This record gives sequence, structure tokens and C-alpha cells, in this order.
Amino acid sequence: MPEEQSTDNSVTRRGAMADRFKSWALPVAAAVLAVGFGVASISNGLADRNRDTSASDQSTAGQASTDQSLPVCEAADRASLVPSSGALFGVNLDLAAKPLAQYAADLGHKPAVSVSFVDFPYTDQDRTNLQQAAAQIRKDGQMMLLTLEPKNGLSAVTPDAIAGLVKDPASINGQGVPVIVRFGHEMNGFWFPWAQQPIEYRAAFTRVADAVHAGAPGSAMMWAPSYAGGYAYPGRLNDAQPGTPDFAALDTNHDGVLTIADDPYAPYYPGDAAVDWVGLSLFHWGATYPWGANAVPEANKFADQLTGNYNGTNGDERSLPDFYGEYAVNHNKPLAIPGTAALYNPGAGGPAAAEIKRAWWEQVFSAQTHARFPQLKMINWFEWDKDEAEVNGRIDWTVTTTPAIRAAFTAALPDWLKYGAGTNCRPAGS
Repeated sequence: MPEEQSTDNSVTRRGAMADRFKSWALPVAAAVLAVGFGVASISNGLADRNRDTSASDQSTAGQASTDQSLPVCEAADRASLVPSSGALFGVNLDLAAKPLAQYAADLGHKPAVSVSFVDFPYTDQDRTNLQQAAAQIRKDGQMMLLTLEPKNGLSAVTPDAIAGLVKDPASINGQGVPVIVRFGHEMNGFWFPWAQQPIEYRAAFTRVADAVHAGAPGSAMMWAPSYAGGYAYPGRLNDAQPGTPDFAALDTNHDGVLTIADDPYAPYYPGDAAVDWVGLSLFHWGATYPWGANAVPEANKFADQLTGNYNGTNGDERSLPDFYGEYAVNHNKPLAIPGTAALYNPGAGGPAAAEIKRAWWEQVFSAQTHARFPQLKMINWFEWDKDEAEVNGRIDWTVTTTPAIRAAFTAALPDWLKYGAGTNCRPAGS
């Protein structure tokens, strides 16, 4: 998810980003299930689009999943999901435009991580869709990053809902697909109904983590706030009110107001026992607000934002903590970049797409990034080309659509990235 800025209009931009992940679920599902490729986003109504899947495709999938010559799948220990060196390469993909198998062919590798989103609690139909997504990952990926969004508020994260949830990653693990559960991401913003409620958030995350750890040994938990430029958003949607326990918890410097001088991450951290991975999404949205103008990323922007050292065209944000140093190093957690990409507006003029995107991926995948951040263990590319309400126009985030850019991107992928290989085992009980 892209970084937040301290502007009143940023709620519109952030809301559009949140809506993006839901609006594509139905067309994506149709493409995925009809063609038999990829990982579907999870949403209500997906099953209605699944009816186009042919009987022969279903039969083939069933034969592959029950091949008795294959060993029975065994859930990997969650600690083994962290590569000993390098980083997993993953994707958040517009599957309506490109199936996962086609993306893998373009990339020259199967992605090690595929991102799915689901409202939580979810329905029986969502559960079915989740299993279908897992079946696709068995063929064309390796691991699911399952993002749970408690859109009815944290009070809806009940013991019954959690107990129902745990059956699903355990079942998916039994199919040979590891799951990393990202619960209530970007909780330090203001744009989600679980935002700026650190006390209840920590408690809910811990309850989910305890259940996942106990019931799904092949699954792990990810805590993933938003990059905190513009924090603490006073007067915005879902902001904490003075005099409440949440406000007191967020006022980390105890001066009676919430500002960027307060720690935007620590009040939400559920503790080392609950957290297996930490994550921070970092996007290049351009040079200055309002967004939409094409701009080549500044040198070291990726590393500076990750470490709280950014002072550039977006403003001076050096009061932010060193996220990498605090959570990856001091807390000794593997770090994920759950989403990253660079903005290119085809209608805005200025620098070319290749120049902008190359400048960003050269930072993300540089030898300096690998050497400086050894705890960086996952990088997921945001592969979308769509209209963005926040810029009132189309933004092309992709790197595999244009042949010349795709060739340059794939040539730039370093040897320290790790990719998927599908699953060579048969589901437990088959």
C-alpha cells in the first residue's frame, strides 16, 4: 500500500486504494477460474463466476491433487518460511488482465508469494473461494499472503470467528501451501474501521495469532502498519479522541496532542510472541502532493523511508522511527515489503515510464539494499494498471506489460531473490 501524506485529500486516495482490492475480485475470479491459473482475491459472489470452469479442467485438477505417486503434503514449520538468505519475490496481480501463469511466463519465474484479501469474519462462500485460491497457488506459486480485513470493526473478531478461521489455513497447509496471515494491516492510519485503536487492536491480533499458532503450524502471522508520513492525522476519520485510553496510548511523548512526533508504530505492536513477520509497504507516488505528476524517484528514497531518514520533496520525515532497525533488527523479525511499485501517469507527460520505474526497482533490488537489510525477506510487486481516484486518471504500476520495460525489469532481478516452484505433494487425506 502506498505511503500516507498529511493532506485532507489523502483520505480519498487511501480509500481508493482500499477499494481497489475489492473492486477487482469478481473479474479476477472469472479469469482465474475459467482459465485455471493464478490466485483469486476473495470476495462475496466469487462462486457465481466459477461456473465457467469446465468439467475437464476440474477433472484434471482433481487428478493432479490426488496423484498417489506423490508424497503426502506436510505442513512446514512456520520458521522455515523465512529464507535463510535473500528474499521471497511475490506479486499482487491484476488477474483479470493477466493470469498468474502468464505473469510467471513473462517474469521467467513463478512468484513465491501471491497476495489475497478477504473481509473478516467471512462467509462459507468466502471459505470455498479461499480453498480455490489455494489450489491455484499449488500449481503456479508457493505461498499465500492472506490479508484479513475486519471491516465490521475489531469487536467482530470474536472467539467463534477466530476458531472458524483457523480451520482454513490449517487445511491449506495440508495442501502443501504455507500461509502468512496479515491481520488488520495499516492499523496506524485513519482509513480503515480498525484504525487508531491500539489497545483493542493489539488484543485482537494476539487472539488471532494464538489461534493460528496453535491450530495451523504451517502458517505465520504478519504485523504490517502503513509507512507513517503525515502521521497522526488528527481530526480525520477514525481518529482517537482526547481523554480516551487509546489517545493516551498513542500520545507517546505525553504532550497532550497527537503529531508526527509521536511514535506511529510502537503503540500498535502486539508483541514478539504474536508476531512472526513485520511488514511495511513502500510506494513511490511521485514527488509532491497532489499526486499525479510523473517524477523520477529520488536517490535512496526507498532506504530512507524504511529507516526513518527521509528528507526530500515529500517533506522532512526524519522524526519517524527507523522501522527496519526497530522491528527487523531489535525485535529480530523477518521484514516484508507487502507491496511496492512506482507511479506512472500515461497522460501527464514528463519523464518516461521506463525511467521512473527503473529508478525505483534499481533501489528496491540494489546490491546496497541486499547488503544493508539482511532481514528483508519478502518483496511483493504491485502489478496493476487502472484508474486511480486520487489522481483522477489512469496509473500504470506494472513492469511486465510493456515488452521493453519487462525485459529491463527481468534482467535487473538479482540472484538473491527466491521464487516459487509449485507444490509436488498430494493433499493430506487424499
